[in-house]
Amino acid sequence: MSDLEDFNHVFADENNGSGFITENSGLINKEEQSQSRRAGFGWTSYHTLNEIYDWLDTLVAKYPGVVTSITGGRSYEGREIKGVKVSLRAGNPGVFIESGIHAREWITPAAVTYILNKLLTSEDPTIKDLAQSYDYYIFPSVNPDGYVFSHTTNRMWRKTRSRGNILCYGADPNRNWDFHWMVAGSSSNPCSDTYAGSSPASEIETQTLAAYITSVADKFDVYLSFHSYSQLLLFPYGHSQEKVSNYNELLSLGNEAAAALAKNNGTRYTVGNIYDAIYPASGGSMDWVRGTFNTPYTYTWELRDTGRYGFLLPAEQIIETAEETLNALVVILQHAKKNI
Repeated sequence: MSDLEDFNHVFADENNGSGFITENSGLINKEEQSQSRRAGFGWTSYHTLNEIYDWLDTLVAKYPGVVTSITGGRSYEGREIKGVKVSLRAGNPGVFIESGIHAREWITPAAVTYILNKLLTSEDPTIKDLAQSYDYYIFPSVNPDGYVFSHTTNRMWRKTRSRGNILCYGADPNRNWDFHWMVAGSSSNPCSDTYAGSSPASEIETQTLAAYITSVADKFDVYLSFHSYSQLLLFPYGHSQEKVSNYNELLSLGNEAAAALAKNNGTRYTVGNIYDAIYPASGGSMDWVRGTFNTPYTYTWELRDTGRYGFLLPAEQIIETAEETLNALVVILQHAKKNI
């Protein structure tokens, strides 16, 4: 899409604040909701930000001393970046999990909350062992303003909702991190979906989440980020073909994890570093974590599918997607457990 086309597309959406469905800003695809949400929180439908946050609060109440509420930062519109820490045993190494950095990628908070629930409730010995072997810092929606906007006004919204430009809202929060900012795969056009912001960490979401990550960086050795779509399992870097020091280990482990993911449903993932496996893209959260703290195990999932539904993945695929993703996550965490 050219800059002019991108501008026209985004500008049209910006001015559709009524919430009515239009060609560019449909609120929801019927296939995305397979059942009513009135039965409570579950994984047969997609949930709003408030529903997700309320569910996190119920976990804190249900598992006192195990699940604690944590705040990863604030948004431009004043929302909390809410997460939970799960700790079943003192002195564990940590795993940091973030999703929803791109607002329209609804499958990512859905899959991450499913995995969180499994860590707390599964009777599978392997899952129980991993639940007890790590502390988990889990943030289902690190772009809360954008996620709300994608539910209320523009289903395809990707960016934050800051207003730094007279015509267009927001920046791409996964191009805004202060690591090789604006080197590759980013735009300087404020109306582009990949607008990197006016400067590194210009977005309050990036600033405050980076501060929180810094405060706990010495407590985790695994950083996992969830996106959609394309069915990829990625590791650093995106700014160039520069290889991380444990490139071969991450590639081999990623392929093992992808093989485990495929066992349930035959879903095939491509594994590689961002630059080669998908496209050049700098200023992402995972690359910042690896480049800043040298965290040894850093991966990003691009979840289902490969384009049939794209961002509008039907809700009936949430559980299958989350279950197969959990298989891959188990492989990575078991490997890390032996090596950290």
